[in-house]
Amino acid sequence: MPSAIEGRVVVTGGGAFLGSRVVARLRARGASDVVAPRSRELDLTDRASCRRAVQGADTVIHLAARVGGIGFNRENPATLFFDNLIMGAQVMEEARLNGVKKFVAVGTVCAYPKFTPGPFHEDDLWNGYPEETNAPYGLAKKMLLVQSQAYRQQYGCNSIYLLPVNLYGPRDNFDPKSSHVIPALIRKCVEAVERGDQVVEIWGTGRATREFLYVEDAAEGILLAAEHYDGAEPVNLGAGFEVTIRDVAALIVKLTGFTGRLVWNTNQPDGQPRRCLDTSRAANFFGFKAATPFEEGLRETVEWYRSTRLRLAGAKAGAQ
Repeated sequence: MPSAIEGRVVVTGGGAFLGSRVVARLRARGASDVVAPRSRELDLTDRASCRRAVQGADTVIHLAARVGGIGFNRENPATLFFDNLIMGAQVMEEARLNGVKKFVAVGTVCAYPKFTPGPFHEDDLWNGYPEETNAPYGLAKKMLLVQSQAYRQQYGCNSIYLLPVNLYGPRDNFDPKSSHVIPALIRKCVEAVERGDQVVEIWGTGRATREFLYVEDAAEGILLAAEHYDGAEPVNLGAGFEVTIRDVAALIVKLTGFTGRLVWNTNQPDGQPRRCLDTSRAANFFGFKAATPFEEGLRETVEWYRSTRLRLAGAKAGAQ
């Protein structure tokens, strides 16, 4: 399918988990001028770097972000707030000054209020304060919506705002210090199987619910929006289902072959009590519907992590 996005496309965060998929899909659609500036080359908390990043761009897809799981959010609230706020504000401003034709701002489900009734509808975004452990990150990314709508009103900028739910998939972040729930649980269970451990500890009660979107589906949703949506209203990107963390853990136990016992550390937080998105806008505005069944996506993620561990272990053994 040929891309409806013409000219130079800049994808910030284009080398990361989600961004690399967006870049690959752009190129598969025939986009010939796709630029993915890396953080080691351009620091987007620096204004001049933002200016260089968007020069000559017709479309900017802003995916760059500093992110982490509950523990990382609790330990780094100021860093998460400042870096995400300043990156978004500067990249969008420099895109405006450089005459970018379309700006795709990608926010986060963490922008929603803590006790939003499910499924979350975009009209609920301002009906309360986000869950405390991720509020600084969620609010910083939410400012992209404010900026997007303000720039549309004052400058006539074509800037859209998307709200993806929790993502997962191969090449996710499996670092125990900063990973989200799915890669964290996969790593714990795989390592427990390797060591013969009989107990795996998990934070929280397991009663919180989440919705998970396979990373390839998220990339497709972003590109469909970039190609076909030009409205001011924020749009959810989700998979249209809700599952408890206990059920996610049980499925990961099954897929990894862990035969021991799960212990729930209720002294640690659950995070937001519930997450489930109303995905009707995405379907109606640009025809997006997630395609990957949850168990299939989890299986591919587990298999990727296992094969990567085996490959790294083999490379380490060969180097000795």
